[in-house]
Amino acid sequence: MKLVSPFQTLIHYKSDYFRRDVPASLSVFLVALPLCLGIALASGAPLFSGLVSGMIGGIIIGLFSGSEVSVSGPAAGLAVIVADSIAKIGSYEAFLVAVVLAGLMQLVLGLIKAGRFSSFFPDSVIKGMLVAIGIVIILKQIPHALGRDNDYEGEFEFQQLADGENTISEIYRAIETASPGAVVISLVSLTFLISWDRLAGRSKRTIFKSFPVALVVVCGGVALNEFFRVAVPAWYLGDTAHQHMVQIPTIAAGKSLFSIFYFPDIRILGNPQVYGIAATIALVASLETLLNLEASDRLDSAKRISSTNQELIAQGIGNMLSGVIGGLPVTSVVVRTSANIYGGARTRVSTILHGLFLMLAVFLGGALLNLIPLSCLATVLIMVGYKLAKPSIFKSTFRDGWSQFVPFIVTVIGIVFTDLLIGIALGSVVGIIFVLYTNFQSTFQLVRVGNKVTIAFEKDLYFLSKPQLKEALNSLKSGDEVLIDGTKAPFIDHDIFNMLHDYRETAKMQGIQYELKNVHLNRRVLKPRRTLLVNKPVSEANQ
Repeated sequence: MKLVSPFQTLIHYKSDYFRRDVPASLSVFLVALPLCLGIALASGAPLFSGLVSGMIGGIIIGLFSGSEVSVSGPAAGLAVIVADSIAKIGSYEAFLVAVVLAGLMQLVLGLIKAGRFSSFFPDSVIKGMLVAIGIVIILKQIPHALGRDNDYEGEFEFQQLADGENTISEIYRAIETASPGAVVISLVSLTFLISWDRLAGRSKRTIFKSFPVALVVVCGGVALNEFFRVAVPAWYLGDTAHQHMVQIPTIAAGKSLFSIFYFPDIRILGNPQVYGIAATIALVASLETLLNLEASDRLDSAKRISSTNQELIAQGIGNMLSGVIGGLPVTSVVVRTSANIYGGARTRVSTILHGLFLMLAVFLGGALLNLIPLSCLATVLIMVGYKLAKPSIFKSTFRDGWSQFVPFIVTVIGIVFTDLLIGIALGSVVGIIFVLYTNFQSTFQLVRVGNKVTIAFEKDLYFLSKPQLKEALNSLKSGDEVLIDGTKAPFIDHDIFNMLHDYRETAKMQGIQYELKNVHLNRRVLKPRRTLLVNKPVSEANQ
């Protein structure tokens, strides 16, 4: 497949795309805003670092990305690694050197075409990852929708770092301490989102498809909260000084624009520890990116195939720049990407615009955006989560058979009750086991007509087929005329080759006529010591 330059999208851009990309970019911006701040908080990094990496993920990586719909930003999966690394290396400025080096490593991985390894993950695992992330989004956003914000936005682990609770106990605590104002805002917002979604599918009016419903919900949430301030003070959720609101840091009076940025301390290059941290970040960030890229291709309504190598190059460029100006490590992120796709995005322009909106929010709109209650943003994320984890997906996967459903459900359970990477690892192991089992179930075919038996190899035989083949040989009876046909098996494992050779003596003792035809081992043909003929080709199967 020929690699198309990312700039081709901008050169051949159509005005019709813009009407879809702008609403989608606003939706992603509203989703990304609290996530960038929450992940920075969880990482033990300055809050601005999360917004900086969000801008880089949108503008820079969006421009060079190998995908038209993938959205990058700071990732919850790296929060623990970042927090531990900062503590080990001594300062955030020193940690930024590791981010730059990690970006350089990703750039090299893209140039040597390491993106091809994403194809090794079973399809059932990718599907399970999407569903699991949808479930986690819903579970993690319920407390925010009820007004409890002890846990930071963007955490995906079952065991919560912020308050020592877990996903289930946090929901219980949230129900106990539910804020009436937050509950009302969430219910109104959710009702509006569901109604708008249905009208978009049924109504012929383009406003329901082209106008960003997330923006309407946010404006409604702000208006409701201001109404509570006047009419029902007990339900008022507060303003910028309260925990339940978006909290964008503002530039202090008298400070320059550059005061919000941090810069790498290159003196740390003499410390070998920085290279180990960089390698860890590069490996985990690349893995998450490749997995999310596979997921975004599955969600993309246009069914485009992304360039994984181009994406690694884009991620490398993005992380180098993010590290230089004080940002967190960046990866492709499913939550933002799914919000982008479900928002109606058609091209990378949506991703780039969301990065520009983040920039404007930091430098121009902080005071206004700090009036947004997290409860209305939580409902937007809950709807994204539902679309990722619809019940129909479970039904369709179950109909595909156990070989698809078991790895799928293991991945879902693993991610929900541990974290993303552990869940993916569990699902992949189970998926590979099922692939091997299915593959070695069909390596040969046994056909019996009366006392005439043909065992025809369908493909190369490796040692994992030995138990099944041994069982087939043990099922032979005295008086059988047996043909072992290896025509379709250019390679036969040494253990199986020896077993077929040794069975001659067993067949002779049991009165079985036994012939080997075109049975190869390392280009050598095993010629039978005596030629036994099979009178007729076998025509009926009776395994």
